[in-house]
Formats: sequence, C-alpha cells, structure tokens
Amino acid sequence: MPEIHITTFIAAPAQRVFDLSRSISLHKISTAGTNEEAVAGITSGLIQLNETVTWKAKHLFKTRTHQTLISAMEAPAHFTDEMLAGDFKSFKHDHYFKPTGNGTIMIDKLSFESPYGALGKMANTIFLKRYLQKFLLKRNAVIKEYAETEKWKVILQ
Repeated sequence: MPEIHITTFIAAPAQRVFDLSRSISLHKISTAGTNEEAVAGITSGLIQLNETVTWKAKHLFKTRTHQTLISAMEAPAHFTDEMLAGDFKSFKHDHYFKPTGNGTIMIDKLSFESPYGALGKMANTIFLKRYLQKFLLKRNAVIKEYAETEKWKVILQ
C-alpha cells in the first residue's frame, strides 16, 4: 500500500493549524484548481469527530466524488479522515500537529490503495502517488499562508 509522509513547519499555534486543517471553507480555497465542492454531510465550518463530508471535484480528467469520515480526533494534536466511498479501494489520512517553541510541526501520513489489482499498482507507481503528494503540498502551503498571516481570522472567526 503506497504511503505519503509530509512534514510542514508553520509559525502559528497548534490549535489554529488544527482548526484550519478541519475547515471546509479553507479546503475549498486550497483546492480551487480542482473546483472541490462539499456536496453532502458537513458542507461548511469545522468538521468534527464522526462527521462526514462528500467532496465533488475534477481529478485526472474526470468528475469524482469522495466521501470521508473523521474517524479519530484528539484536539489539537491529531485527527484521521478515512474514505467511506470513492474511487480508491482504501484511503486513510492521519493529520498530526506538534507544538514547538515557535510554531507547529504539521505531519500528514496518507496511505491509499488503488483498485484494479496490478493495473492499479502500476498507476500508483507511474503517477498517482506523485499526484496526491503534489495535491497535499499545495493544500499545506495554503494552510501555512492562512495560519501565519491575519487571513486565518476570515476562516475561523
């Protein structure tokens, strides 16, 4: 099963970074390139433990839906989202937030499994892992930008 591990330093308090990472509004902003839209479940505000959101977006030349459940949460240190329905065989994203003296270390651990057996494994190697990593890096850059400036107030207040 492919795994992606990304570490991002953000010069902001852990609670702010944690909340921005759960914000439906900020997720929409960070994924403007794929026109992500929350179409069911929690469609605004901060997603909480045991809540779901269904995203609709254009990825890899096709409009897709992805329903996710927040299956674990320990504020402001960690939360996990797991796919309930979508194009993957499995998809689990752990988000960790570790306070430091001058900010927060945000860690993403994403594991996924593609359908279609050997063909899916080949797609993982050729492009899918790289595509998802780029997607997360872009999202993290937006979280960092909002957390480190006054922009966070527009999302969280």
